[in-house]
Amino acid sequence: MYNILLIMDLSEFQLYTSEEVSLRLAEHVKCLRLQHKWKQSTLAKRAGVSLPTLRRFEQTGLISLKHLLRLAFALGRLDDFWNLLEPSAAGSIRELEKVEAAEGRKRGVK
Repeated sequence: MYNILLIMDLSEFQLYTSEEVSLRLAEHVKCLRLQHKWKQSTLAKRAGVSLPTLRRFEQTGLISLKHLLRLAFALGRLDDFWNLLEPSAAGSIRELEKVEAAEGRKRGVK
């Protein structure tokens, strides 16, 4: 069974599998590595991941989150992850009212 992700473009909707998204991330990492004019071994060493791990990622898109974050750090792109899965403030007016009410006066607890 495949997980299907809906990616909204300004002009159209596109469906991607999680595998396609992983491969696209791997392509982005490879592109950034090449922009730095680094060999795979250079990026692997700077990120603290093994060379086989980086090779597998660039070929298959498979990598642990820990190693992906290390690669992002080495490439100067770790900040890109901060807002990745941030929940929205509210999905409806009722939820927004609840958020605003909860943000009212805060009191300390003994």
